[in-house]
Amino acid sequence: MGVLVVVGTVVGSHFLTRTTEVSNYVRDRIQPARVEAYRLQSALVSQETGARGYILAADPEFLEPYTSGAQEEQDAAVEIRRFLEGEEKLLADVEAIERGADEWRRVYAVPLVENVVPGQPAPVDPAAVEAGRIAFDQLRSRFEVLNSDLADARLDGVAQLEDIRSMRDRVLAAMIAIFLLSGVCLTVLVQIIVVRPLSRLGSETRRVAAGDFEKPIRTRGPADIRGLAADVESMREHIVDELQISRERHAQLESQAVDLRRSNAELEQFAYVASHDLQEPLRKVASFCQLLEKRYGDKLDERGTQYIAFAVDGAKRMQILINDLLTFSRVGRVSDAHVRIELDRTLDAALTNLSEAVDESEVRIERPDTLPEVVGDPTLLIMLWQNLVGNAIKFRHPDRPVVISIECEQADGDDETDAVWQFSVTDNGIGIGEEFAEKVFVIFQRLHGRDIYSGTGIGLAVCRKIVEYHGGEIWIDQAHRDGTRFCFTIPVVAEEETTSDAALEGAST
Repeated sequence: MGVLVVVGTVVGSHFLTRTTEVSNYVRDRIQPARVEAYRLQSALVSQETGARGYILAADPEFLEPYTSGAQEEQDAAVEIRRFLEGEEKLLADVEAIERGADEWRRVYAVPLVENVVPGQPAPVDPAAVEAGRIAFDQLRSRFEVLNSDLADARLDGVAQLEDIRSMRDRVLAAMIAIFLLSGVCLTVLVQIIVVRPLSRLGSETRRVAAGDFEKPIRTRGPADIRGLAADVESMREHIVDELQISRERHAQLESQAVDLRRSNAELEQFAYVASHDLQEPLRKVASFCQLLEKRYGDKLDERGTQYIAFAVDGAKRMQILINDLLTFSRVGRVSDAHVRIELDRTLDAALTNLSEAVDESEVRIERPDTLPEVVGDPTLLIMLWQNLVGNAIKFRHPDRPVVISIECEQADGDDETDAVWQFSVTDNGIGIGEEFAEKVFVIFQRLHGRDIYSGTGIGLAVCRKIVEYHGGEIWIDQAHRDGTRFCFTIPVVAEEETTSDAALEGAST
């Protein structure tokens, strides 16, 4: 087999070398020479056109194709000679064209061009014109000769290449037959030495795979197969040990799952209480305090009125906190919609909800012409845009107009096969310090007092929960200094996913 491989390598290298040589001859010499031949012919035609136009019109602009064509002719002739080095017949054709071109310039172009006075057309000698036409017609016939010889050279090269390939195929067929005959002999040996012991080992392995983990694996055969059987037996013992541990952990997970379901049920009950039972007493406290102020306001001093105002404000703030906490707990739990969504529509819906603040603050919003489609919950994505844009408006800089820039690009995810859309919402507001880059995403964390900026500090925590619910991440770009830039990612929609975004109409309301 080693000798066959060496012989096959030598023969294959020979035919490969010959094929490469002929292929390179046609591709790297004849074909470029044909291109340069057309370039040479085009340059001569440009000279004839330019000279004739200049002679008839006496306009110097017509002389430019004549002069540039002459330079182009020289360059093309040099390239053709370089490609056709050693091809005497083809080089003779090129020389004939060059002599014809010199003859045409001598009897026609140069004398008439030199006699033309720029801007003063003059009658042209018909005899000179006829001599120039005859010379250029002879030049055209030489073009045809060169083109024909180049085409014949290409056809000869292709025919030679086909002959080499045919011979190569016949030799390859003979070598394959020899290899097959040798393979038959090797098959018998492999069957006896390798296949039968491996078949027994495979049978033992399938028995373990079927669930019979208790019976040890034993087999006979060559030393390397026995070593493989020992490794498989070691793996079986390891599987038995891991299976026992897995059963114990499964029992623990089942117990934890029961506790988790009970905890979720309690969370649902708390959410119901927060949305109904807790808010009713708060509304009563606020209402009765306001009635108390209305009825007995003239009998209370300034401190008493202030106490009532504190009580009403505290009840209202408690109600807002409960509503925000309820909103935070419902993200990804109350609605589990996963539909194909056009993010342009969710952004439009969010800007519609913020239209009053946008108009009041004279905000200029820069956004891409088109945002991509993703799979997710329309209501949550509207809430995401609304919180990010709303924050940019709320925390605007007092000394400059508000400009909000929304950008989108596709990027690679953590896994090489997962691509994500990376979005950014950039403003020119007061900005966020580096030390608070993570704190702002924690629920109820505020960087400013309530008397400066309203809110409960839950908006960015909701944004993080929405983005993570959709399989992405959100962060603050600390490299951006002039304001704040929030970046977040959402996975790219796979081609095979086909869902509907009809739920978006209801979400925008």
